[in-house]
Amino acid sequence: MKHTSIEMLTELADLLVSFRGSLTGLNIEKHTLIIHAGTPKTGTTSLQTYLSKKQRKLRGKGILYPHNLDRIPNPHAPAHQWFEKNLASNHLPHFLANFKNIISQIKPDTHTIILSSEGIYNYWWDLPASAHTILTELNQLFDIKIWVWFREPLGFIESYYKQCIRNPQVEGNPCYGKDLSFAKMLEIEWFAQHLNYQGFVADCQDLFGKTKVSVFEYEGDVVQQVSQKLGLATAHDNPTPRQNASLNNVSISLIKVLNQFNLSAKDKELVMPQLKQINALVSQYANETLIDESSRKRVLALAKPVQFSGA
Repeated sequence: MKHTSIEMLTELADLLVSFRGSLTGLNIEKHTLIIHAGTPKTGTTSLQTYLSKKQRKLRGKGILYPHNLDRIPNPHAPAHQWFEKNLASNHLPHFLANFKNIISQIKPDTHTIILSSEGIYNYWWDLPASAHTILTELNQLFDIKIWVWFREPLGFIESYYKQCIRNPQVEGNPCYGKDLSFAKMLEIEWFAQHLNYQGFVADCQDLFGKTKVSVFEYEGDVVQQVSQKLGLATAHDNPTPRQNASLNNVSISLIKVLNQFNLSAKDKELVMPQLKQINALVSQYANETLIDESSRKRVLALAKPVQFSGA
């Protein structure tokens, strides 16, 4: 049976009815749904790992960082990529099934739900108009708040370029797994549009409300920032190690050679341990930026900065 977004909204609303009474006791009308939208290369994987490890402690504060459905690929991964993937494919049954799974994990004292996936920003411009309709209707059920972190544009776009080179090729994506220079990739609209920070923020403000979007400056440790916001930080916390450090220029050059052969995702992943060893060995010799002066000027011209929300 094909679902419409209205039917999905109604079905989720019916499932949430039993929790409305407990919300009254908490002096709120709706569950807060915090959507952490990345961006790429701002410590998102580290944050997701942290939130997953702190699930029990978060529960004690009425905050749910939900488990994924068992039947999705890699269900124990701490990220929620199903969110943007189902929106992009307009697959309402899967989107509905995932939200049913979230609701099944809500307890009477739950007031906040957190979803995290850097792909929400990464694929924002690929979402069809129907996805915006679904998000608007979802905002009727939850008090949706967007949390997004941005890096300084030159540092971000160079790291993002390296990630695109490192990724396996994906049908329809013009940048993943390609043998392209930074200057050439910057000419591709799909890649360059990721510098449009303000465009993403404006879209989210239109969908959810101007006060519902919190924009933070990435300062190297997003985990510390979030732990403080959620009341989990302690005086003895140490800086959080990065889960996915960027590769240096030598490693990127080697990957570009491999990309000429269009390795499968599985085979490409098999060579990554060796590449990481090379990356560590030559790190002191390969610290130059990949952005030449002409590309630097173009990045700064394309970048659409935003005003940060603060702590």
